[in-house]
Amino acid sequence: MKGAEAIVKSLEEEGVKHIFGIPGGSIMEVYDVLYDNKNIRHILMRHEQCAAHAAEGYARVSGQVGVCMATSGPGATNLVTGITDAHSDSVPIVALTGQVPVSLIGNDAFQEADIVGITMPVTKHNFQITNPDDIPSSIKAAFKIASTRRQGPVLIDLPKDIQQAQLTKKFQYPADVELSGYKVVKSGGHPQQIKEVAKVLMNAERPVILAGGGVISSNASKELFTIAESIGIPITTTLMGKGCFPEDHPLALGMAGMHGRKAANQMISESDVLFAIGIRFSDRVTANVKYFAANAKIIHADIDPSEIGKNVRSDIPIVGDAKLILQNLIKITEKLKGTEKTAWDQKLREFKKAYAPFYNYDNVPIKQQRVMKEINEIIDNKTIITTEVGQCQMWSAHYLNIKNPRTFISSGGLGTMGFGFPAAIGAKVAKPNFKVMDIGSEGSFLMTGQDLATCVVENIPVVVVLLDNRYLGMVKQWQDLFYGKRRSHTYLGESPDFVKYAEAFGAQGIRIERPEEIKPALKEALDSGKPCILDIPVDPDEHVLPMVRPGGRIDQMIERLDR
Repeated sequence: MKGAEAIVKSLEEEGVKHIFGIPGGSIMEVYDVLYDNKNIRHILMRHEQCAAHAAEGYARVSGQVGVCMATSGPGATNLVTGITDAHSDSVPIVALTGQVPVSLIGNDAFQEADIVGITMPVTKHNFQITNPDDIPSSIKAAFKIASTRRQGPVLIDLPKDIQQAQLTKKFQYPADVELSGYKVVKSGGHPQQIKEVAKVLMNAERPVILAGGGVISSNASKELFTIAESIGIPITTTLMGKGCFPEDHPLALGMAGMHGRKAANQMISESDVLFAIGIRFSDRVTANVKYFAANAKIIHADIDPSEIGKNVRSDIPIVGDAKLILQNLIKITEKLKGTEKTAWDQKLREFKKAYAPFYNYDNVPIKQQRVMKEINEIIDNKTIITTEVGQCQMWSAHYLNIKNPRTFISSGGLGTMGFGFPAAIGAKVAKPNFKVMDIGSEGSFLMTGQDLATCVVENIPVVVVLLDNRYLGMVKQWQDLFYGKRRSHTYLGESPDFVKYAEAFGAQGIRIERPEEIKPALKEALDSGKPCILDIPVDPDEHVLPMVRPGGRIDQMIERLDR
């Protein structure tokens, strides 16, 4: 068996059904094997960055490892942004890259780049295979590392001569591999700490749970729901945790942080116990840590011990898997009698009512809030939302009520413009029976919009909702708020016409200019079975408010800007 055949066979053994990639000289041996393969569908992307983001979207909605592939040199380096995004958000992907022959590595050969060295800071691990017999074990190890403990990206670099060489041993894919220094231990937290946390939560008068992406990664939403309802604890989430708890539930506060809901930030600030699970306490969540949950006992549970105490003090640390931790907590709390929380329940209801987002604008140009209202009304249990990055992202995170895990996909830690559209492609491939909608803006969408060609050719019907304000909206918002309204180089101009842009690729384009046109256009696009762009000119001067000033306190939000 040749190395390239062993690579594809290993991927089959690993259960890979889809690969997002672009061929090139140093990876052609693998692509030649894929030509005859009937078990793996390769989706030809139009940019390698899109391949990586599509693998991320695939991984995040399916819970499986996403796979992307590129050639050496510029093909590999174009993957780096997506790999870094996956690293920031703990997304399990495996990136396969071609490489020049082993004998030419270090000689500045054509399309050579040290992709192992380049990506080392932004992957969990890297492999460069220099012996064809190592292919099965290396690929097994890559998938194991990507999908276990704190999940993340792994890169496998494949020199061309290794792809061409014959294995000297009979191909055998291992059931498991032992990795020195890497042990997969399923921990549900130390029993004594679990008991202490249970008592603290039950006896708290003003408890809040802050849930992050780790709850979704560990498939712990059911357990989170159980403990929240049984004790009566309000739930707020990070951007990455959005959807882990149904946001139409009476205990749901929505997203917290810089662009979070005021009710969530106020409840955190007034809490006496904050149970943070599956989060890393990003600066976008905490703002000034000196004032973050200043009067609360903080319980921090996370699978990665390096996150405990890194950004925020931890009064009770727990290291372990979110699902197992919550399961163990439920066993104990079921047997305990808790403190009455009537006053806290009343405050929850008051805050949610007083600070509820307002949606019902009938203005022209259309207000972004009205678009969110119409999207909220069509979201069902088989709808996946992805977002671009910027104002469109924060309108979505703040205003949309997401009810299920793995149905809201956004770039968190890296904040990668251009993420949402290719992530939607990956999401639709993973869940073909779901409606998939990318909520974007022209600044972010145009960074990766060329992959509309992928959607048309590969029959991947995603809908792009463009909040079209002709600005780099979030940068403009900061300029208006903090730079004296000096809008330096953020106006994008009136080009392109997005209806014609869509039609040029063979997709559908619909322009919406009045609020009453939004709902029927959304329905038409989602029911069409075609890739579609909905171009919605929105108020260019509208800001995503309230928001926390950079370096400010989460209980002191900017609520309006005098124009």
